Amino acid sequence: MAEAAIIRDNTEHAQLTQFLTQQYLCESLTVAEVNTLLNYLTVLRFSSDAVISDVGDVGDELYFVVKGEVALVIPDGTNEYEVVRSSAGEMLGMMSFFDKRARSVRLVAKAADTQVLKLPRAMYKRMKVEHPYIAINIVEQAVLSMDHLFRAVSSDHAQFSHYLYGPGVKT
Repeated sequence: MAEAAIIRDNTEHAQLTQFLTQQYLCESLTVAEVNTLLNYLTVLRFSSDAVISDVGDVGDELYFVVKGEVALVIPDGTNEYEVVRSSAGEMLGMMSFFDKRARSVRLVAKAADTQVLKLPRAMYKRMKVEHPYIAINIVEQAVLSMDHLFRAVSSDHAQFSHYLYGPGVKT
């Protein structure tokens, strides 16, 4: 179960501002723009093994990992297969958020005090009108995050294929 909170505490706001200014998402933003971005976000806290988002959910929000780890998991009956783990600084949920289709993986917190920032679709739409420069930074981060995920999964697949079929065999 998630504990959600709007960022109201000045200390937490300052810590999140400092964290975000060190991330690629905010690399080209001023401190004032980072503070503006925080006004559109909600902090969610999860215990270990809590489901953040499930297969089949329509992605009405993006997530940005602040603390802990989040696994992308494919459930298969009674088993779950971990595709990849994301840690602080990584964005999650981009594909479903932008294509408005059902999620194909489950997002599961893998640390005792996992914290993510949530950007709901309604707030993103508002941001596109009110602060388009910040919204563009989010899109750029989403592209880079998908590229990172694709490369990680491709590398894992290549290593697995090499293990199964040996060197030089095409799959």
